[in-house]
Amino acid sequence: MLKNTFGLCLLFCLCYNTGKGQIQTLEAVKISSSEYQKKLRESGRNISVITQDDIKRLPVNTIDDLLKFVPGIEVQQRGPQGSQSDFIIRGGTFQQVLVVIDGMRMNEPLTGHFNSYIPVPLDEIERIEVIKGAAVAMFGPDAVGGVISITTKTFSEDFTKKKKELALGIQGGEYKLNNGNGHLAIADMKNYFSLNGQYNKARGPQLRGTTQFSDNRISSISLGRLLNNNWKLFLRASFDDRDFNAQNFYTTFLSDTAREKVRSSWQQMSLQHKGKRSTFVLMAGARQLQDIYAFRPSVLPNNNKTSLFNVDIRNTTKLNWQQSKITWGSQLFTKYIRSNDRGNHQHLHGGAYVNFQHQPVPRLFISEAIRIDWDQRYKWVMIPQLNMAYVGPRSGLRASIGKGIRDADFTERYNNFNKPLVTGGSIGNPDLQAEKSLNMELGGDLFISEKIQARATWFSRAQDGLIDWVVTPYAAMPRKSNLIPGANYALSTNIASVTTRGIELDLDGKHNYKNNMLFYWRTGITILRSRTANETLPSFYLSSHAKTIWNAGAGISGKKGNISMTALYKLRNTLNAQSINATISPEYILLNFKAEKFFFEKKLSLQFQANNLLNRSYSDLLGSMMPGRWIQVGIRYSCSR
Repeated sequence: MLKNTFGLCLLFCLCYNTGKGQIQTLEAVKISSSEYQKKLRESGRNISVITQDDIKRLPVNTIDDLLKFVPGIEVQQRGPQGSQSDFIIRGGTFQQVLVVIDGMRMNEPLTGHFNSYIPVPLDEIERIEVIKGAAVAMFGPDAVGGVISITTKTFSEDFTKKKKELALGIQGGEYKLNNGNGHLAIADMKNYFSLNGQYNKARGPQLRGTTQFSDNRISSISLGRLLNNNWKLFLRASFDDRDFNAQNFYTTFLSDTAREKVRSSWQQMSLQHKGKRSTFVLMAGARQLQDIYAFRPSVLPNNNKTSLFNVDIRNTTKLNWQQSKITWGSQLFTKYIRSNDRGNHQHLHGGAYVNFQHQPVPRLFISEAIRIDWDQRYKWVMIPQLNMAYVGPRSGLRASIGKGIRDADFTERYNNFNKPLVTGGSIGNPDLQAEKSLNMELGGDLFISEKIQARATWFSRAQDGLIDWVVTPYAAMPRKSNLIPGANYALSTNIASVTTRGIELDLDGKHNYKNNMLFYWRTGITILRSRTANETLPSFYLSSHAKTIWNAGAGISGKKGNISMTALYKLRNTLNAQSINATISPEYILLNFKAEKFFFEKKLSLQFQANNLLNRSYSDLLGSMMPGRWIQVGIRYSCSR
């Protein structure tokens, strides 16, 4: 089976075309495509980039659909159409991946399950950079496994020309699919205004006593203004409303017929000053979220309300020595929860960092960073990071080492604390210690040509106190006030130590032919293993992440149309839940296909899309079944001038 699977999938590879821009650890300015590739090679990290052009070409409807085809990321989807997904990089837990929008962290304090609720429609995204491996020293806590950094069109605006953009699309198909999106942008030499909306609605297959459904909507309004030659101001307000079937998203109980509604809003501000030798940025962001989770209609729903507020200051100065520059900054964030299930709590965190980038000898690039954090729970901690890259004309070497730290979220600490009686399920632990890790990676890059490049990376993460859910009998529970004697629970626990090691292999390219024909492709595979000090200790996340994950696809785009195909293969542990007759198979493969016909100089397009082309029955988590083959058709109009 495995050989046949790879034989089929190797026919398809996908290249996420290199776009304009720089990763946040370098500079947030637009630069040429070739210069962008040069900066990526000098960073000493394995970084994948997705652009707006890639999003338009690919057979995807939501951000989590998009990210699951990026090499190195495992997206564990609980439901379709953006209902809920977990982002996993290099075998860590989903809470160890930091999501950043225009430089501002936005991880949800209630639970990492909600980090995929990114309040930016696909049409508003300029690019996505995925940094694989720890980046805590620059980005702060939660960036233990990696960073998903999203840059929007508004916040990357350079105010160099007047333009108007309009895009409208609708899509329909099986399972009563009804999707739509819209994008409007107006810019002159001083202002940029953008209005965006996206909705994804469908009724999926029949489940156990319920029908799978999703009704998810995102809207965003943003403004950029050039105050003078040096100062820029950017503002955003976004709204995210999701209503979906959540049966067995969090439990394996036969009585679970859950429905969940998650509503959130996001406000963001960025004030930027760019001088001859320095750049200063002041950012602030706020997020409000309400989660209403009903386990079944006869049970009182959990009503959780959280808020998050961030302030971030950073400054980069170029020095007259070895092409060096120094970046310093500080971050402060506070988070609150008001819940009938988890209680009322608040948390405060602050940190400051310095990053020094220099080139001591030709072709050798070094970046040293150190961060000092104060946390309300774990107090003071120092976090260093070192990145190195040697870049030759045809090849390169890179290395990185750094520490990481992550504190528990509100669910891990207080889940099921306020209920009068809990008969089973997950129980929080307020005495959890912060996770700590040492992260290393070594890599080599081969620049076969300007159009083809290969990357190989070995990585290791040694973690102390990894937080996971472990089956625990009543007698061993640290808190028993609302529990039942003799019952078993899943207790949030610090596992003594976990070591994850693996390799990443990536190969991608693009080729231009006559008549503006573009052939683009990419393939990547990650093979990893996690080991605990106590191999007999059963835990949820360590047993569910993929051991091998492989992404591939191919696409051809020209004046008349676009054809693309993506592929995903996972190899993982077999899991069973007899109570709901659910099984996770040890491996599965997904193929998605898209064909698009252009009219009127690409202003109008007709689209045909088939998700899960092979009609595989699969799930990423026990009981959360995903749809089979899904045929979709759509029409899109876009113009710009």
